[in-house]
Amino acid sequence: MLGEPTNDLDTDMLAAMEDVLDSWGGCLIVVSHDRYLIERVTDQQYAVIGGELRHLPGGVEEYLRRSRERDAATAAEASGKPQVSAAQQKRAALGGAELRALEKEFSAVDRKLAKTTDARAKLMTKFETHDQSDFDGLLELQQELADTDAQIAGLEERWLELSEQVG
Repeated sequence: MLGEPTNDLDTDMLAAMEDVLDSWGGCLIVVSHDRYLIERVTDQQYAVIGGELRHLPGGVEEYLRRSRERDAATAAEASGKPQVSAAQQKRAALGGAELRALEKEFSAVDRKLAKTTDARAKLMTKFETHDQSDFDGLLELQQELADTDAQIAGLEERWLELSEQVG
């Protein structure tokens, strides 16, 4: 568990630490405002938003987008003018059946993403316990990991698309 690990480091130490963390085989929990570090050394990003821990499949960019939307809503509320976000406009344009279908797909993708992410974690455990001299077995595990990562990337992309449509 690391709390603001890049504070007060010179560039050489920062690069060395990032290299070590990037190749770390175990679990890391990194709390940091260093966006570059978070994107480089973590597979999953979370943020505290509205007092709740939220998963951010889109990483730092998703967090920044949500922050801009929250700031715009706060500014609109302070000015007394109701603001309708682009997501709310898209949602209003959808018919009831279309919206329900999108919500169902969103829920299904969300569940499948969680399940696939868990499968990836189990696969990483297999890597750690696998006989390191069994190159064929390691190659199979590596291919399975690449397939799982590709599946996660596709699910995250679809999740983001659906979250924009559903709001």
